[in-house]
Amino acid sequence: MIKRMSARIRKLKIRTKLSLLMLTSAVISLLLFSFLWKNVGNAWDFLCRYPALSWDKQGLIETLKETAKYYDVPESEKDKEGAAKIAPFFDAKDEYTGVYIYEADGDGLYRTGRYPEIMDEAVFGSLMDLGYRVTTGKIEEYEFIPMEFHNGEYNVYIYSYHALNMIYPYLLISVLLSVAVFLSLTLIFINRRMKAILNLKDEILLMASGELEHKIPDCGEDEIGILSGELDNLRVALKENIQQEEESRKANQDLITAISHDLRTPLTILNGYLEVLKLKRIPPETEEEYLDRCLQKTSDIKEMTDKMFEYALVFEESEDVNMTEVSAASVRTVLRENLDFLQLAGFQAEAVLEECTGRILGDETMFKRIFNNLFSNILKYGDKKYPVKLTFQTEKQQIKVTLINTVKTEKDEIDSNRIGLKSVEKMVGLHGGTLYVINQAGVYNVQITFPML
Repeated sequence: MIKRMSARIRKLKIRTKLSLLMLTSAVISLLLFSFLWKNVGNAWDFLCRYPALSWDKQGLIETLKETAKYYDVPESEKDKEGAAKIAPFFDAKDEYTGVYIYEADGDGLYRTGRYPEIMDEAVFGSLMDLGYRVTTGKIEEYEFIPMEFHNGEYNVYIYSYHALNMIYPYLLISVLLSVAVFLSLTLIFINRRMKAILNLKDEILLMASGELEHKIPDCGEDEIGILSGELDNLRVALKENIQQEEESRKANQDLITAISHDLRTPLTILNGYLEVLKLKRIPPETEEEYLDRCLQKTSDIKEMTDKMFEYALVFEESEDVNMTEVSAASVRTVLRENLDFLQLAGFQAEAVLEECTGRILGDETMFKRIFNNLFSNILKYGDKKYPVKLTFQTEKQQIKVTLINTVKTEKDEIDSNRIGLKSVEKMVGLHGGTLYVINQAGVYNVQITFPML
């Protein structure tokens, strides 16, 4: 049960956690204040153990007992003359103490007395009244002592309000302690979340410096925890991508080296055939055969060089692009020429090539390379049973080219690195364009857009 509750709390959002914590802290603070306030009397009793903070109640009682026998208690509360004569009896008390004399027998009527002089002060009297109400009388301490006066035995009541000296400091301390508990619990939570954020900041800076081996620490299941988890996933993905890029770059460099070396073989053979043909010492039928072999070797060389150039384009850091204003009609002409070549190779074509007078900023030679790559792929892998669909149109200040063809089911294995498309994608990106490729159910759909001036 506790584990489930803890797991649910961990998944709560930071705002919800903070709200619950503040509510809990408020309840704890109120309970603490209530506890402290209910024990205000016990606190005063504890402080009275120290002479510097207490008053000499017993000394006052002894003094009153000793002097009581020299005074006559007034016959009634209205006896002003008798009250004036016994007035010195009350001088032994201090300003926080009240002394009152009542009959010991009969109805216990009040005869005379003197209240605490501190109550005559307007501010302090109001504070005392407020303190008395707030503490429900706990600040009032009284003592009942029978005393023998000159004219008989009477009951003396002594009321002390010395606790007023500590009630307001005690109230202030109680409030401060309660607020401190509330703030402490809240600030501890905020501090922990801030530490988690600072740790994430350090981890991000560490990643930015290239350190991808260090695992991002788990920060819980709230928003910060989700962020730390996704950041660690990003770290892993970056690490894997860099490793794959390095491996791919090395493999491609090895491939370029191998292709460069392999070019020597067909060139040597081609050179040999051409030298023999130049001598014109072979029969006509053999000459025809040698010419066919020369054409085959030139085709092999072209395929190898095309592949090498594609790899070089994709993996080199930068390429010089000669940006000029190119008419949309020029791009349309390049498409028409490539489509005508496809038709000569035996493909069916369905073309919608709109007339356009706009212009685009780009490298005309690179435009030719882009579409030569795409149409070359169709020559290699396209199925002649199905038509090739080509669309050239303008849309929202953009030139849009769509090329759709069906792929042969018995085709040879396509380049595993899709280097041709990578080359096209890079060249399109250099012109500020976009490339979308969709391969679904054997139908290849390529869409390219270029911004117009």
